[in-house]
Amino acid sequence: MSDLPQGWAEACIQDIAEVNPGRLGDIAVDAQISFVPMPAVSDIDGEIVNPSIRSYGEVSRGYTQFREGDVIFAKITPCMENGKIAIARALEGGVACGSTEFHVVRPSGGISSDFLWRYLRQKSFRNDAEASMTGAVGQRRVPAIFLKEHSVALPPLPEQQRIVAKIDSLTSKSRRARDHLDHIPRLVQKYKQAILAAAFRGELCVETRPPKLLPLSEFVDSLDQGWSPKCASEPADANDWGVIKTTAIQPVQFLPHENKRLPASLTPRPGIVINAGDVLITRAGPRSRVAISCFVTENYPKLMLCDKAYRLRTNPEMADPAFLTYMLNTPQCLSELEVMKTGISDSGLNLTQGKFMALEIPAFSLSEQSEIIRRIKSAFAWIDRLAANTSSARKLIDHLDQAMLTKAFKGELVAQDPADEPASALLDRIRERAAEPKAKRGRKEAA
Repeated sequence: MSDLPQGWAEACIQDIAEVNPGRLGDIAVDAQISFVPMPAVSDIDGEIVNPSIRSYGEVSRGYTQFREGDVIFAKITPCMENGKIAIARALEGGVACGSTEFHVVRPSGGISSDFLWRYLRQKSFRNDAEASMTGAVGQRRVPAIFLKEHSVALPPLPEQQRIVAKIDSLTSKSRRARDHLDHIPRLVQKYKQAILAAAFRGELCVETRPPKLLPLSEFVDSLDQGWSPKCASEPADANDWGVIKTTAIQPVQFLPHENKRLPASLTPRPGIVINAGDVLITRAGPRSRVAISCFVTENYPKLMLCDKAYRLRTNPEMADPAFLTYMLNTPQCLSELEVMKTGISDSGLNLTQGKFMALEIPAFSLSEQSEIIRRIKSAFAWIDRLAANTSSARKLIDHLDQAMLTKAFKGELVAQDPADEPASALLDRIRERAAEPKAKRGRKEAA
């Protein structure tokens, strides 16, 4: 490194920390300690969450050992890339055992664990670590030598502490912003449901009025059920016949790519192909997947209906298919459909034709339906833009956090203080301590 800030020094990680220092020793076998599997490390904020408590004797063999203040670094893909890197804090008895897929980085005296942890969590550092990985696909790992030999620009200890305090201050603001943004998807769905509920009540007409309710059968020309042939697992291409999966039917939206290819040995059924104007609704499956409806806007001449769905074709004098689909997705109709579901368990429910066709739908003229559709689409488009802006804002926050870390480790986030002891003096003391003979460690037995 060149052009280091005042008082900084260049060092390898192994110069300022022990990498994989080994067994802890001097712990009674019946001592209660923390146990940290890989899922207990959050990849969002890099913290240990909900570790379990085990006796040391139970987990002392076959697991990675570490202690309070150590930095644990997930070495396996994709955990490392996702940021499963944490400081060991608030450990039971001050020690822990955990996944063998952790490297342990133990900062030397005078090196801030928080400073080193934030350095290792940088996206740029993780990109370098990813490039160093060895092993087969799906089992690639960061070798310990990468950590040991990676160069770090080290500030004086007081500046390390100032950098950590500044990062903490800024990231707390980022965290609050993310928390607010996390509520947006729920609010989006809530607002869409409010729009649909108002449409059902007749509040989106030019002149608000309570509508007359008629059974669904009054709006439908035909109701068909699909079939369930044994299909290939891969989806059909443009020249193949296919059968949709129930996952093709999402609230209002049809996903044609969610299908399975029909084997050439089976004869297609053109009578159940899916065309523009069709309304589809799931009729069987787990509770959460029954009574989901959408409408189709294009012709799919080789894509057929599955057995767990109904295809509705509307009476053109009574209903626009888009209007009918919106009504089926209103809170009022969804509540009634929930009551109509039958079956012996939540994993295998059914929506019978008789009950479904008796569902009451508000009756509006075709011109009123057209206006309702226009207003719903306009409101939904505005909501979807809000959701898209939310996603962009979250990406921007992530970018700003990484930019902040880059500035921090280049010495540009806080001011240097000429009165700080230079990092070179700190490195000298670390080397002196490392040269001192170490006391032998033993293992305590249970009393």
